Amino acid sequence: MARLLLVEDDLTIRTPLLRALRERGHAVAAASTAMTGLRDALDDRPDLVVLDLGLPDLDGRELLRMLRAVSAVPIIVATARDDETEIVRVLDAGADDYLVKPFTAAQLDARIRAVLRRGTGPAQDDPALVVGGLRIDARSRQVTLDGTPVELTPREFDLLHHLAGRPGQVVTKRELLAEVWRIPYGGADKTVDVHLSWLRRKLGENAQEPRYLHTVRGVGVRLEAPGGVG
Repeated sequence: MARLLLVEDDLTIRTPLLRALRERGHAVAAASTAMTGLRDALDDRPDLVVLDLGLPDLDGRELLRMLRAVSAVPIIVATARDDETEIVRVLDAGADDYLVKPFTAAQLDARIRAVLRRGTGPAQDDPALVVGGLRIDARSRQVTLDGTPVELTPREFDLLHHLAGRPGQVVTKRELLAEVWRIPYGGADKTVDVHLSWLRRKLGENAQEPRYLHTVRGVGVRLEAPGGVG
């Protein structure tokens, strides 16, 4: 069971979601404004926040930034806004996932479970993975590049760890969504693209001049050491 905070002002959406998520075993509190949501998130320390963007007192993206400044609580944005630019901005601001209305309670529950599973990370008895100058240690969840620590978010670590376990292989976005995001029925490719972009930036490269992360257009992405695998 997870302790959830649902920040949603629309009563016709909030009420059935509360009921459905509680029926699925979650303990759910609700807030109808951004400032109430901020207070409840800080006071009650939920396991995850489900956040609407169209709130009456403050845009949800501002609440997201405020939460990210003081908390690492996982946040799923659930909104009617389906513009690709908006999705990228929200993910860049620190959301863990993005779900476009209308959606079913089952879909939201699957996303919640996927995000919370990611927090556990890979198995702690996994050995460190080494690809070129990259060292990914599952026990400490630390990454170094040529001996220099690389600070990654939990999601970025899990994505890199999954790719490093398959050096030289092309991994599809469908597989990444299923294995890293734990969304077996698929999801937004843009979610993968955004996190790959963040990884590239932290590894000191970009899509035009890749060193480790190589996109295979229309197929997926391949991680390999500069000059070859290993």
